[in-house]
Amino acid sequence: MPTAEIIIIGTEILLGEIQDTNSHTLARLLRDLGIDLYHITAIGDNPQRIAQAIRQGLTRADILLTTGGLGPTVDDPTRQAVALAIERDTEFHPELWEQIQERFRRFGRIPTENNRRQAYIPQGAIAIENRVGTAPAFIVELGQQSIISLPGVPSEMNYLMQHEILPYLRRRYNLQGVIKARILHTAGVGESQIDDLIGDLETLNNPTVGLAAHAGQVDVRITAKAETEREADERIAEVEGLVRQRLGQWIYGVDQETLEEVALRAVQERHWRLVAVESGMAGTLVRLLAKVPSAFQGGEVLNSGLSMEDLQTRTDAYRHRQGVEVGLGASIQPRGESHEVCLVLITSLGVQTSVRLYGGPAEYAPRWATNYALDMVRRIGEKE
Repeated sequence: MPTAEIIIIGTEILLGEIQDTNSHTLARLLRDLGIDLYHITAIGDNPQRIAQAIRQGLTRADILLTTGGLGPTVDDPTRQAVALAIERDTEFHPELWEQIQERFRRFGRIPTENNRRQAYIPQGAIAIENRVGTAPAFIVELGQQSIISLPGVPSEMNYLMQHEILPYLRRRYNLQGVIKARILHTAGVGESQIDDLIGDLETLNNPTVGLAAHAGQVDVRITAKAETEREADERIAEVEGLVRQRLGQWIYGVDQETLEEVALRAVQERHWRLVAVESGMAGTLVRLLAKVPSAFQGGEVLNSGLSMEDLQTRTDAYRHRQGVEVGLGASIQPRGESHEVCLVLITSLGVQTSVRLYGGPAEYAPRWATNYALDMVRRIGEKE
């Protein structure tokens, strides 16, 4: 199975001006194709440094994918950098220039002379027409290795991967197998406790099992390699059954499911409606609930933290004022070097309260409290 490396090019990424989403997309596409990815590098718009990264990548990967730096301006250096890395010149491709001009005509614009730079690619490279943009891509083959340079615009990069690069990789490397992953989301339990319960599964080779901790929740990732999707699914299902058996109700969802969706689904299944009161959390809880408006009927955001007694009183009053069945309250107050988190859930079944201490970074406290509050909601009626 070939190995791959991704090089994300753009000084604006290193300066934090834009967020890199291309590496996330590429990693998933490579994974699903059965290609192992071991390194992702972000580098600025400097031809020498990019060339050095490419040369280094060629010592440890079969496939190098670069994104960005294929525009028409002086600070779009990828074509030059790839040529420099493999000690070749760039050469002009008339057919690429025609494609670029045609693309501009379709957009109702006239290309400038610097757009002509985009028709230059390293000598011997395979030109890839960009049907959704003006920056052509290209592939350089070096024995069994490939350097694939794609535009940095996410929509263009994704289109070319789907329609040109993935079919190319399947042909060139005779790829038959797949890698599939399934993510089980948990709430209300810590990473160390999960590790204690499924640590033996984390030593498996295929499927592999890994943990990813977030504020107030932990993900369990199961990844399988196989010749077919069916075989991969069967391998994942076997291990998933063991994980579910050991973690039980801590698992709230899979893959793209979110905790707020699952929590509000539990409310909606009872034909209930919910309002929320939060204090000292900068609107984090209310904003998340508002993304899933099905059962959510509104929220009240207070700046300063409330005691448990005041939080319960305020939440119950707001619930009655809005005429709904469920009131959720969450509050954060500093307590020395930690934060005290007060949670209250009020329904016709009764009042449930929880007081917790959060000792992590202060900026993560609102999301940590939010996830524990949502976990209370998704467990409505669990003790009936």
